[in-house]
Amino acid sequence: MNDSTSPILSPYNRNGIAVRNRIAVAPMTRITATEYGQPTQTMFDYYKRFAKGGFGLVTTEGIYTDKAFSQGYRFQPGLADDEQAKAWSAFNREMHEHGTLVFAQLMHAGALSQGNVYRNHTVGPSAVRPKGEQMTFYWGEGLYPEPKQMTDAEIDEAIQGFADAARRAVNIAGFNGVEIHGANGYLLDQFLTAGTNRRTDRWGGDTKARTQLLVDVVNAVRHNVGDVVPVGIRISQGKVNDFGSKWSGGEADAEVIFGALADAGIDFLHVTEHEAWQPAFEGTRDSLVTLARRYAPNVTITANGGLHTAERIENALAAGADLVTVGRSALANPDLPKLLAKQREPRTFDSSILQPIASIKPEELAMEGGR
Repeated sequence: MNDSTSPILSPYNRNGIAVRNRIAVAPMTRITATEYGQPTQTMFDYYKRFAKGGFGLVTTEGIYTDKAFSQGYRFQPGLADDEQAKAWSAFNREMHEHGTLVFAQLMHAGALSQGNVYRNHTVGPSAVRPKGEQMTFYWGEGLYPEPKQMTDAEIDEAIQGFADAARRAVNIAGFNGVEIHGANGYLLDQFLTAGTNRRTDRWGGDTKARTQLLVDVVNAVRHNVGDVVPVGIRISQGKVNDFGSKWSGGEADAEVIFGALADAGIDFLHVTEHEAWQPAFEGTRDSLVTLARRYAPNVTITANGGLHTAERIENALAAGADLVTVGRSALANPDLPKLLAKQREPRTFDSSILQPIASIKPEELAMEGGR
């Protein structure tokens, strides 16, 4: 890679996102908060390495939004009250001093919750047991329980939870942006997916109707934070419990989903696939990144998924992405932007560092190079 001509290290400034380069750290679950969602020094040390390593943007792991049903994992951080939010403020100031933006990813686990200190049952759009088994990686055990179908009041509460968490993220914690987690099989994705959303009210039905909750969350978050920071959403086809899931309507679904979110006024769209450069649907040529660019033309497009090399990152940018988020490459190379600038070969990825930090000894944290 020639650092003088590569777009990877060029700045980007659009839709309220002003970063020093096009490479960002993807949200990755680390479960190093306290039992009741307070961030810890271990968590902050993990993130600060990426700022010191030259990344322009870091997106946090999924942060739960309320004290009802949103928490997904034990030791997951929260923004469900002001005290949880205050604990992030000094950290965010330090990240800014290194020239790195930090976006808070707001997450409601819905039916995939497997560790909630506030509730002893799960909820979802419909009473449909999720596929597969809970992730032992995050201390889950056995089949997912069948969730209770959410009432209108519980849906309203979930929307308000996103909005209130966003306000805390910006006004108290000092985050530079808000990413709504609408991907990977969690609550908003459960509403978006026909197999888990069998409702016949305004929240269910065709693709447009199933997108409504995502649009309502975007609107509620925007109402609470205004235009002070960029607001975006993460979207995927695959789920943590249904890896190969695809939208049944193919590109027509992509047009509806991406178009509705763009019309709702999002600033950025974070698209994730297992291999971001692959065709989104069998028998077609366009990736989900290309489709996002097509149907959300004025939105910042962020690509994620297997983009571990400079060549793949550059190809994703050429295919329509404005930014690229990396996970495994960042874990192995918390100083990846500096390595690329010096044209040095990145370190080889070791899959053992994907395990949550909570299961890693403190002395290993300093060595791991960086879910």
